Amino acid sequence: MKKKLLFVTYLDEHPDDGLSYVLHLAKVLHEDLTIFLIYKKKIAQKIGDMMQAATFAEANEHETAEEFLKNGGGPIDDSLDQLVGKCQESGIKVDVRSVKSDAISALEDYFKRKNGIDMVLLGPNVTDNVNVSSRGIKKLLQTVSRPIVTIARQSHTVTG
Repeated sequence: MKKKLLFVTYLDEHPDDGLSYVLHLAKVLHEDLTIFLIYKKKIAQKIGDMMQAATFAEANEHETAEEFLKNGGGPIDDSLDQLVGKCQESGIKVDVRSVKSDAISALEDYFKRKNGIDMVLLGPNVTDNVNVSSRGIKKLLQTVSRPIVTIARQSHTVTG
């Protein structure tokens, strides 16, 4: 079984932050990539609204379907397509999984069932202020027996 890197990021918060680093690392280590796209509740609600709208549309209840879309359904970002496209351009085999829980719970559940991950890479939007606490990272370190790398955003300083 080929080993993989696991990249965790939020779909609705710049999901490609850290992706270039992850792709470079996957190339250097000759590993495949699994991406966990964590949906925040707002996105999960949008998806639910869109699914309900589709159900009503299939039942020829077009007015009701339009109401669901007006009240928050709307189009979902094409972030997923962009992520997969960047991976394919880099020649990296990628498996994308959407997760509706928090990052820590999703990782704990995944590692109960799967082996084959060499390293976990947490995107900058996962480790920012409110998304994952230091307590959550400590819990994760105890649960997951793999190296965990937190990717930080580069600060843009202007010198002159």
